[in-house]
Formats: sequence, C-alpha cells, structure tokens
Amino acid sequence: INSRYTRAVTATLIFWNVTRTHPNATTCAQIMIPHELFFTLGLISLIENILVVVAIIKNRNLHSPMYYFICCLAVSDMLVSVSNVVETMFMLLTEHGLLVGTPSMMEHLDNVIDIMICSSVVSSLSFLSTIAADRYITIFYALRYHSIMTTQRAVAVIAVIWMASTVSSTLFIAYHNDNAVIVCLVTFFCITLIFNAVLYLHMFIMAHLHSRRIIVFQKSRRQATSMKGAITLTILLGVFIVCWGPFFLHLILILTCRSCTCFFSYFNLYLILIICNSLIDPLIYAYRSQELRKTLKELVLCSLCFEINTMCSLCS
Repeated sequence: INSRYTRAVTATLIFWNVTRTHPNATTCAQIMIPHELFFTLGLISLIENILVVVAIIKNRNLHSPMYYFICCLAVSDMLVSVSNVVETMFMLLTEHGLLVGTPSMMEHLDNVIDIMICSSVVSSLSFLSTIAADRYITIFYALRYHSIMTTQRAVAVIAVIWMASTVSSTLFIAYHNDNAVIVCLVTFFCITLIFNAVLYLHMFIMAHLHSRRIIVFQKSRRQATSMKGAITLTILLGVFIVCWGPFFLHLILILTCRSCTCFFSYFNLYLILIICNSLIDPLIYAYRSQELRKTLKELVLCSLCFEINTMCSLCS
C-alpha cells in the first residue's frame, strides 16, 4: 500500500489502476491529506457508532424495528470506520518501516478492505430505504403497523440485506475489472434515491394535507412521532447524498469521462467526506432521539466513572 492516491479507485472498490494508466494522470495537482487525519476521523466515528449500537442494545425502549434498522445503519458506518483505521494503520506502519508486507498479503488486505467498503455502501442504501418504508407504514398504516412490521419480519429483512450486501460486494470485488460492476453500483444508488424520494415526498405531502384534520389526540401523537422519525431519516438521507455523491460521480466519470483526471486527483477529499458521513450519522441519531441521547449520556458517564475508578485503584 503506497498511498491513497495510487490505489484511489481500489479504495472506491473499482479500477484501482485507472490513474496510473491515464496518459494525463499527473497533469493535475494531487490533494494529499495526512494519514493521521484519516486515522483520527476513522477512530472517532468508530467509537461513536459503537456507542450507538451499545445504547440501542442496552435500552429496552429502543427495541423496535426502526431502531433495529438504525443499529444496522450504524454497523454499516462502522465498516467504513474499521476499514479506514486498518488501512491507515498499515500505511503508517509500512511508511515507518515497522511492517514489511508481501505483495500477496497486501493484495488480500486490499480485497478485504474493498469488500467492507462496498458492503457498507450497499447495506447503507438498503437500510435507508428500509427505514423509509418503515416510516411510511407507520404513518399510513398506523393501526396495522405492529402486525405488518413484526420483530420476526424485521430480523428477516436485516438478515436478507446483510447476506445480499456481503455476496454482492464479494462479487463486485472479484469482477472489479468489468464496467458492469460500476453500472450496477450507480444504478442501485439511483434506484434507492428515487425510491426514498417518492416515499418521503408522499409522506410530507399527505401530512401537510391532513395536519388540520387530525383531531384524535392519540393518533395525532403517533403521527407526530412518526413524522419526526421521517424527518430524521430525511436528514440522514441528505447527509448520505452529500457525503457519498462525489464517490458515485467519480464512478460515473470513470465510465463516461476518463480524461477528467483533475476530478480524480481530488479523490482523497471524497474519502474524507465518506468518513465524515460515518462520523455525522451518530450525532444525528443523538440529536433527534431524546431516548437515545439519554442512553448515550449514561454510557459516556459510566465509561468516565470506570476510568476514574481504575486510575484511583492503580494509584492506591
């Protein structure tokens, strides 16, 4: 692993040698970002998402399909964080001469990291769509929600998504030299965005039309809670598009504009945006959910108390 730029498209899952085979690949200034920054951001986002997962597992009030899906979305973000931390750690160790890896070992490491990132992309898009569908059912089929979205069905959906993400990611990396892989990823991205946009647009339009007609208090409270969840997921979707958009534009340009080397030279910035998505998502969960925010505070305080007690015991 020499640098993030020389393996830029490998880190984006496809065509890692495009920049080296380009005749004009060096005509544009490359954006170099310190490995320490990648490592720090990856470590912070990893800790944040671990806290979210632990909080959802610990608090029984959060044991509902929507929070199960959010938990899985946090795990998807963790895949990006783990892959970034591991990759950066190997880069730093290699650059400082503390690790000498064989080409085969590095190739296997690249493949594992690429599969993790690809799984994160596919699973994140899938869970964002699943959460949108869950909010849609909550709002428009409130009385039948618990019979439609049972815990067993939620677990089955989660299992199918993870299985499909793992299998498809493995196939994508195995056949990364085929342009069909990029077409599949970009198509999947566009389909999920259209699906989410249609659901959210319908939800907000109907909520606006019926907002003055709701007079039953319990139903009003339920719909208000559901709309709050829909707004939260709209924010998550917007952040995902902003952070992952340049990545998918990069893939599209690989197919349509191989001479756009200046855009390719900014690839490290797109990697930073992807890591920032994993870092921002937990903050959105905590800000939008009072119950989750309360549990996260308890976890942080318990961790601090444990560290203080440990230090005191060592000193004594």
